[in-house]
Amino acid sequence: MPARSRILWRVSPPIIRGVGRTVFSLEVEQETKLPPAPYVIAANHYSHFDPPAIGSVIGKPVRFLALDDLIGVNPVLDWLIGGYGAIPTPRYRPPVKAVRTALSALQAGEIVGLFPEATRVSHWGTLAPKRGAAWLAIRAGVPLVPVAVIGTGKAMGLENRVRRSPIRIVVGNPLPASDDSIALTRHWTEWISAQIQRYPDSEADGPRRAFHGGV
Repeated sequence: MPARSRILWRVSPPIIRGVGRTVFSLEVEQETKLPPAPYVIAANHYSHFDPPAIGSVIGKPVRFLALDDLIGVNPVLDWLIGGYGAIPTPRYRPPVKAVRTALSALQAGEIVGLFPEATRVSHWGTLAPKRGAAWLAIRAGVPLVPVAVIGTGKAMGLENRVRRSPIRIVVGNPLPASDDSIALTRHWTEWISAQIQRYPDSEADGPRRAFHGGV
């Protein structure tokens, strides 16, 4: 891992957790101890704050797949995306290179993070989840760790406006890789739904929306 990445992953998780607790009353629930790497993290997605929040909870480097329309917009953002080891992924083309990079990372013993909804949404269930995370876990023969992100849509949703609103991160029991990405994705979806239903007022007000381009 490059020196910049080692420094960022050593320094930033406690800072992010501290800011999260202070500003957003961040709470973390963990159903069981995380397995040893490698594994795939699959989480729902409301906000740009989701990857750093999840990474701070995991406390280890996570190679998140990041849509490539985030790159080239802001030099600071580019530096952070590269520094944290994100894997650029095209929004509208087959992600062949991204998949190869993710598989190589898992084979090297790293942690890879995906958002099966493939974009930010205002409400859980706005988009049907894709099977990429399940397929990747099955292909690499590693566990799929479900993570529910609750409240970030209110704290910093599609408009990127920061508001003081509680955030909770729930880390679930690892789901063993199977031969069926449909069943594994369904299991993940049901678990995420159950966690979000525990906090019925956690999502943003207004109609269901999904983000389809830009930042």
